[in-house]
Amino acid sequence: MANEKASKPQVADSPIADVFEGRRPSEEEKRWAEETLAPTLEKAPERPIGAPTGTNRDENGHARFSTISNVPIRRLYTQADLPENWSHDQYLGYPGQPPYTRGIHATGYRGKLFTMRQFSGFASPEETNQRYKYLLEHGGGGLSVAFDLPTLMGYDSDHPASEGEVGKCGVAIDSLEDMEILFDGINLEKTTVSMTINSPASVLWAMYLVVAEKQGADWTKISGTIQNDILKEYIAQKEYIYPPAPSMRLVIDTFEFGAKFTPRFNTISISGYHIREAGSTALQELAFTLYDGVEYVEWAQRRGLDVDDFGPRLSFFFNAHNDFFEEIAKYRAARKIWYQVMKDRFQAKNQRTWLMRFHTQTAGVSLTAQQPMNNIGRAAIQALAAVLGGTQSLHVDGYDEALALPTEEAARIALRTQQIIAYESGVVQTVDPLGGSYFLENLTLEMEKGAFDYFGKLDAMGGMVKAIERGYPQKEVAEASYQFQRAAEAKEKIIVGANDFVIEEESPHILYIDESVAQHQSAKLRVLRARRSNEEVKRRLEALKKAAAEEPNSGANGNVSPANTMPYIVDAVRAYATVGEICDALREVYGTYTEASFT
Repeated sequence: MANEKASKPQVADSPIADVFEGRRPSEEEKRWAEETLAPTLEKAPERPIGAPTGTNRDENGHARFSTISNVPIRRLYTQADLPENWSHDQYLGYPGQPPYTRGIHATGYRGKLFTMRQFSGFASPEETNQRYKYLLEHGGGGLSVAFDLPTLMGYDSDHPASEGEVGKCGVAIDSLEDMEILFDGINLEKTTVSMTINSPASVLWAMYLVVAEKQGADWTKISGTIQNDILKEYIAQKEYIYPPAPSMRLVIDTFEFGAKFTPRFNTISISGYHIREAGSTALQELAFTLYDGVEYVEWAQRRGLDVDDFGPRLSFFFNAHNDFFEEIAKYRAARKIWYQVMKDRFQAKNQRTWLMRFHTQTAGVSLTAQQPMNNIGRAAIQALAAVLGGTQSLHVDGYDEALALPTEEAARIALRTQQIIAYESGVVQTVDPLGGSYFLENLTLEMEKGAFDYFGKLDAMGGMVKAIERGYPQKEVAEASYQFQRAAEAKEKIIVGANDFVIEEESPHILYIDESVAQHQSAKLRVLRARRSNEEVKRRLEALKKAAAEEPNSGANGNVSPANTMPYIVDAVRAYATVGEICDALREVYGTYTEASFT
């Protein structure tokens, strides 16, 4: 009998076989498995979280535990789950030093807290301006602008394609006049502003810069971010206008312009957030986002730009989903990978170019319309993961955002959630407090390895633009989304209040935007077009089209390229050309993009 017991761990279907297979446990861990774990499992077998089917059972019928991305999770992590040569100095390091696993700042949040942003924008510029002032008065540290769908797609509010959408999912911005109203009474030299805009990013950024100029702000002192990440639009969000190549050209124009005129402004926020919202795994979010960054750098270098000139202004934007440790590992791995890529692949010399700076937003896709108050708890856990992962700025979703734009109360609770983490939880008092955890270090290394595996596949395809044209990242995300949905419908993944723990409930009060916003914006446009010099607008748009049709090269003697579109867009904005008119001018030159069907 004794010999039979001793051999039991080596049997494939033994519940403790995983302690021995594919790892080198210590003698103490082996004894624990045989003498403590095995008898426990014999008396009380493990039970999966969720239905004991599909993703929650292994091939031997044992309970299987996994992350929200369906990555298997062991019951216990020890030194045996790290590389044999694992050492603190080689793999972990110190905060503020390569490989930046533990953060890009030596003091973490002890010197400066994460910026508390609130993603806000609804209805008219006038109404959003009041919300911004409310948020700043209640302790918000920065603003994050949400634009409505017509603005995101480069249409004016009175365009037929805008019908029914004006002001519904964000603020309607048609012209410089609207941008002036949006930031009336808000000092842009002292307030950091992030703008979630992509295909028309250069147009909205130009409007922002002109408003700052009219306020008397110094462009070299203003700080903030434009999202400006067109690649993730083709992969996930689908709010594109032009084909990939001219879209990339417009992005690189902003890099060149920003490096010269706005050295403290981030000209891109390379966004994994929307890739994750489309249903990707955490690893896919990490890999595709960072490789998008690689693609932007390569296109900029082909223009002739120096990576150390524009690299320090590259920033990133990640999702904070429900799986607490998986998310923290993702952020830590991201810093390590970006450091390696910038130093080894691109030979960046400036240490600031090596640093990954990122914003995080809690997962909108995780919010449930059922029992929406539960979303306060979800968002708090997600926000805590972002902070423990070392984010530079953070936005927490309103609990009612699965139903509509957040109410004032929901926005305030979201801000208070950040403040409770910052001022009450104690997690900001030490740097990377979970560093050295066997579990977390293993997850971080697996994330890093998996991301580089994806890099190899994308390199072999010729880069991200080529991969997008083949439909590769789109298909990867779609398959991951489908598999999660299947698991949720089978209750293998539990969504509290949605597929389990369900109750009867009344419909909550939500923010409703009616058609009066569209009427108001259309009336303003009529007055604007009657008041401005339409001849001047026409001249400016013709100059823009001419520059857009030329092949840009890097500028000489510290100047931007003569064909860089940004100066011409700024001139058109100053003449009060509208978003739609400027985007239409570029549509004439570049055409529009329709995604092919991928099989």
